[in-house]
Amino acid sequence: MRLRRRTLLGAGLAVPITGSLTACGDTHGQTGQVLASAARLPEAYATPLPLPPVKRPAGGLIEIAQRHASVEILPGLKTEMMTYDGVFPGPTLETRRGETVTVRHTSSLTLPTATHLHGGHTPAESDGWPTDLLVPPSFNTYQVPQTGHDGHAPMADPLAQVSTGERDYRYPLDQPATTLWYHDHRMDFTAPQVWRGLAGFHIVRDAEEDALSLPRGEREIPLMIADRAFDEDGALRYPALDPELLGQPGVEDRYMAGVLGDVILVNGAPWPEAEVDAAQYRLRLLNGSNARRYELSLRTADGKPLAFTQIGSDGGLLARPVQHDAITMASGERFDVVVDFRSLAPGTTVELRNALGTGRTAQVMRFRIARRATDDVRVPERLADVPEPEKPDGAVVRRWHFRQAKVHGRKGWGINGKPFDPAVPQAQVPLGSTEIWEFFTDAHHPVHVHLSPFQVLRRGNRGPGPMDHGWKDTVDVRPYEAVRVRVRFEKYAGRFLIHCHNLEHEDMAMMAGFETV
Repeated sequence: MRLRRRTLLGAGLAVPITGSLTACGDTHGQTGQVLASAARLPEAYATPLPLPPVKRPAGGLIEIAQRHASVEILPGLKTEMMTYDGVFPGPTLETRRGETVTVRHTSSLTLPTATHLHGGHTPAESDGWPTDLLVPPSFNTYQVPQTGHDGHAPMADPLAQVSTGERDYRYPLDQPATTLWYHDHRMDFTAPQVWRGLAGFHIVRDAEEDALSLPRGEREIPLMIADRAFDEDGALRYPALDPELLGQPGVEDRYMAGVLGDVILVNGAPWPEAEVDAAQYRLRLLNGSNARRYELSLRTADGKPLAFTQIGSDGGLLARPVQHDAITMASGERFDVVVDFRSLAPGTTVELRNALGTGRTAQVMRFRIARRATDDVRVPERLADVPEPEKPDGAVVRRWHFRQAKVHGRKGWGINGKPFDPAVPQAQVPLGSTEIWEFFTDAHHPVHVHLSPFQVLRRGNRGPGPMDHGWKDTVDVRPYEAVRVRVRFEKYAGRFLIHCHNLEHEDMAMMAGFETV
């Protein structure tokens, strides 16, 4: 089925983005503006930390139902959300390396979706290209304008593959054990649809990791950290230009740099508390926010700091553990860490704080030591075989400039001065090649590359930063900074993406296609 871009997606980037970009934010360390809630917000640490349900393949298949659901996030209020299986976050998928799994999505939503396995080494047809849509059976394509608001004809994507009612995503999972996540990636409307609930963990396991002495079972906790804002009745607030998400994409002028909520959710709960043993815990940290950055640290009620022992990054285990007093995370990044509570007495509380927040957004969650316990975990000094990043001789160097750009005559975001066009790739990359990619920015842009992980070679004139260890698929590029990475493209030919993972930037054109050949 051929897809006319705006026949199904609305008026989008073929129309001008009204107004001009405001400043990149008035909150320290952030690119974006705070959207305040009208709802009465709960006290911090009064809600137990929830854990998403776990799904494992049966006969190589996992089934997920995309549907609307009424979810209690703020105590006593109901929030209507777009969900995977009726929960937020969606179910945590657990799979094994090298065991191909098909994830079958069915949809009874009222809007199209495109599901991306973030960090997955995935064939192009299952990568979640933003015009490869799953359309609900009841969706009426004829209700959508045939031209943009300025009279421009819709942009066409002749290669778009559209499914109705059901879509299979095939994941070979030929990659090391790691923390992935899946989320919506629909053209021009990724930000509001993720904001409304379409996100969940996908954990890959393998024998190499199984053999290590690491916390597991109840002492392994996935933590999706995300910010949101709420109306007085519990409904989600989001400053979309078209709340129906059918016509003009983007947000109100004030929020064009990014939308920052004033409620911090962990696994869908506001400022929760987790009861833990006096033992070591493995925390799989995910920044699932649209635009907010976090600088996370741990401190007891009497001021004693606790360190993070990082054991993994976006793409899997590190070569060896790395100690951090604080971890800075941009949207889309994951940090796999071990925290040691063994020295703490029952009743002690430990706050997870955010130094890049103010007021309530400086609080994230709290751990309460419930009991003493035995613990025989010894985190090994060597974790995995990860080569030191080296610049290959004679490698192609590609430069990607992330900055403000004209989007059909108005200010927006672009890559190399161009807004995203799904039909025109900006690069062709030979399969099997190793290239050097350089990212240049004008503001904070978390740069995400689909298909292949990379290693950070340097920031500016220095080597990798303290958050750059291991295999990455998303890197936090600071304002007016140049980051150089080494990336090898393997196995799968087709169309893939590089884009900013500030989702408001992505929706307003900061995305480029590349084709592996």
